[in-house]
Amino acid sequence: MIYDVIIVGGSYAGLSAGLQLARARRQVLVIDAGQRRNRFAATSHGFLGQDGQSPQAIAAEGRSQLMEYPTVTWVQGSVVQATVEPQGFSLGTEFNGTFQGKRLILATGVVDELPAIEGLQERWGTRVFHCPYCHGYELDQGRIGVLATSSLAMHHALMLPDWGATTLFTNGVFTPDAEQQAQLARRGVSVQSAGVRRISGERADLELDDGQVFKLDGIFTMSRTRLSPLAAQLGCALADGPSGAYLHTNDMRQTSVPGVFACGDASLAAGSVALAVAEGVRAGVGAHFSLVSG
Repeated sequence: MIYDVIIVGGSYAGLSAGLQLARARRQVLVIDAGQRRNRFAATSHGFLGQDGQSPQAIAAEGRSQLMEYPTVTWVQGSVVQATVEPQGFSLGTEFNGTFQGKRLILATGVVDELPAIEGLQERWGTRVFHCPYCHGYELDQGRIGVLATSSLAMHHALMLPDWGATTLFTNGVFTPDAEQQAQLARRGVSVQSAGVRRISGERADLELDDGQVFKLDGIFTMSRTRLSPLAAQLGCALADGPSGAYLHTNDMRQTSVPGVFACGDASLAAGSVALAVAEGVRAGVGAHFSLVSG
């Protein structure tokens, strides 16, 4: 069987794209490895109508609604190979064989590569975050740390005082210049330049190399993000974002490869459930228009 559209990734963006195509009565295959980027977080915020719900519950309800449409097929597994063929695209999976589709939507998300600091990985999504809009309010105007991974930590440091008393830990990564120091001072941000040794405690006790310990309610840091290798296999053009490369798309979310569309964190220099759902709509509609126009 040749599907009208194959969607790689069954999280928020992929589900949203699939819904548009299912309602156009197109034959859709979703292949999902079950590794949502926000799987470590207990609740999701900032998505109208779903604020405070668990990420798992939002995704499960979305899948349940999508699978009510008879033209949708779901395969649980990982895609390991993608190739362009005369009739469209061929996708090889790790354990479920090969599938063909006329159009392809990459909703693969990204992999977060975190700073190598003891205690950080296990607190990712619970006490260490990347998005103030997603998690800042729940810190209840408490003590917030910004852990620098580059000079772009200034962005976090200048935003976060709206959510609580903020300390920027430069960790030897960069030194704010005079203008940046003045900006931080105007926002009431304190700066610690010593290296960060570890994060411990029930919440987020941040210990510096000089022995100081800061008891924080939450820490924000910027990960490096890594794309699925499928984009490179297909030859899709990339754009540079603040945390890593992402897929370059046009207004209809088509990549540089005709017939290949992208949505969600893989094609945005930002991470948000609400944005992923919105971009999924655009990619699904874009893929459908492409089928209609030939």
